[in-house]
Amino acid sequence: MEQYEIRTDLALEATETMQCHGSGEIRGVELEEYDVLEDVHITKVKIVTKNAAKIMGKPVGTYITLESPALEEWDEDYHRDISEELAHCIREIMPDMQEEKSVLVIGLGNRDVTADSLGPSTVDQLFITRHMLKEYGKKAYNVEHMHEISSLIPGVMAKTGMETAEIVKGVVTETHPDLLLVIDALAAKNVKRLYRAIQITDTGIHPGSGVGNHRNGLTNASLGIPVIAIGIPMVVNASTIVDCALERLAGKNQKFCDSLEYFRNSEDTQLHNMYVTAKNIDETTKRLSYTLSEAINIALDMED
Repeated sequence: MEQYEIRTDLALEATETMQCHGSGEIRGVELEEYDVLEDVHITKVKIVTKNAAKIMGKPVGTYITLESPALEEWDEDYHRDISEELAHCIREIMPDMQEEKSVLVIGLGNRDVTADSLGPSTVDQLFITRHMLKEYGKKAYNVEHMHEISSLIPGVMAKTGMETAEIVKGVVTETHPDLLLVIDALAAKNVKRLYRAIQITDTGIHPGSGVGNHRNGLTNASLGIPVIAIGIPMVVNASTIVDCALERLAGKNQKFCDSLEYFRNSEDTQLHNMYVTAKNIDETTKRLSYTLSEAINIALDMED
């Protein structure tokens, strides 16, 4: 039986796994780490070759991960600081944002599933300008320069009967945005990164990939425009939790090695199809969607 995949949407975790099972640095992968503010750590992973992308299981591109243990706590001032740092990261990865652009923000996910509602909840709080600029121009906001911001919450295929990519392609064809900004809930390998890490990447996204549903991707190649994806890990695969726990125990006690090997080769797939989140997911999603929306509003404010 083929060993199941330890699933994670975070390039940082994929890098850590490769380094752990390999020998230090990975050829074709550039890694940069530094601290900002208090207890805020930023890691930049750049996958620069196709061979490295194949090894990592991630597309060629840049992945910026902001980590902070305090993200799970409610402190309005602290979250404002996080939003500003996150806005800086978004601007860093966005192409030519000093020029006025039309930006379409997509909130992926299912509103009725709290752990999957991060995208819609974030979009609900964005400062949308396209309709006003089309009707009244920049005089409506008394500014000289402003991005044209529009948004879309495409829902999920179980409700719409359509692939997310089909809906987005239709809107892109009609509205001709210069840039797509996609927000989605992710899956992590390490439970310590749930709600405490934010990933930004210029590689786009495959809706549903975090829970094993490989849909058509929202990428530059498929849409013809740059696609920036922002996500926060909101769930962990149940089998991943067990695997990581057994792996840690196996490193300390040889008798757990057999248990780990048995688990990895077991034909019982019940745990592989289960995803775990925290009991306070409602307030956590509300808090983090506010932090993300503030960051995006700041990043797209040309007067700031």
